[in-house]
Amino acid sequence: MSIPQVLEVAVGLIVVYYILGSVVSLVTQWINEVLESRGKALEQYLIKLVGEHKENKYLNDLVSLPQLKALRPIRYKNFFSIFSSATEPKKLEKIPVATLVDAYFDIVGLTSKKQLDLLELAELVDKLPDSEGKKAFINWINQGVTSISDLKARTTAYFTGMMEQAAATFRARARSFVIMLSIGITVLFGTDSIQLAKALWTNAELRTIAAAQANAVVAREGANADLSELIDSLGAFSIKIGWWQTEQFPQTSSAGDWAVYLLFKVVGLGLTAMAVSQGSSFWYDLLKKLTAPTSGSSGSKGSSGAGGSGAAEAAG
Repeated sequence: MSIPQVLEVAVGLIVVYYILGSVVSLVTQWINEVLESRGKALEQYLIKLVGEHKENKYLNDLVSLPQLKALRPIRYKNFFSIFSSATEPKKLEKIPVATLVDAYFDIVGLTSKKQLDLLELAELVDKLPDSEGKKAFINWINQGVTSISDLKARTTAYFTGMMEQAAATFRARARSFVIMLSIGITVLFGTDSIQLAKALWTNAELRTIAAAQANAVVAREGANADLSELIDSLGAFSIKIGWWQTEQFPQTSSAGDWAVYLLFKVVGLGLTAMAVSQGSSFWYDLLKKLTAPTSGSSGSKGSSGAGGSGAAEAAG
């Protein structure tokens, strides 16, 4: 068995996984921005801190503070705004913990205070809406904490944990979406890993195309391509949208032949979906490691200077 040929097949598969992963990443980014997924995950935890209201009054009071309003990301109003350049502030996505603590102390009325006795502090906290944040303050007061500096230190630690939970919630939701989208993209393009590996093994020209694509990806330090360019790259491997129109189905009515075909097709598509869900950055890093020694040896032999040297330089 030829080891270089095995590596060429592996590089070809990785290039396809990388391109499909880039498609998934691009679509995921678009959808997350349109749905404000990160902002909604953060908002869920801010409501826990300030309390829930049918019109989100308490949340609006918090995010309307100047130090938080300034953190809202600016994006297009909607899809059609790309033609008019109309933008608007979107939901908060990230808040530095120190900024959030200061904003919360503004809401509570503790910002200008240096020291309070137990009764004064209890009166201020009692005015807060029912929330996990209020419960935390009551718990600290019951423990005898009345120093503003001590309260701020405890609030900072508490909010740090809450912000980490908000980020973890978004990542978990995004991961689930990436997996589902990876399955959908794989089925849409019909990228069967088993079938593709066979094609790469038997087709030297296709392996050459894969090597060229790999060098191009590594040379530009990742994909700076739009969706149409990524789809064109898949086209180089004869991977098209609507693959079922050109699929070579078994030319038989034998149930056994169809069962074997379906089994291999499901396994092949499943392998691709699992690979694509790992993300384009994972496959880019692996591609960089695999192409670096290949490019280096190509350059020492004096073959094909431009593509190989570019990949070697990027890898270095």
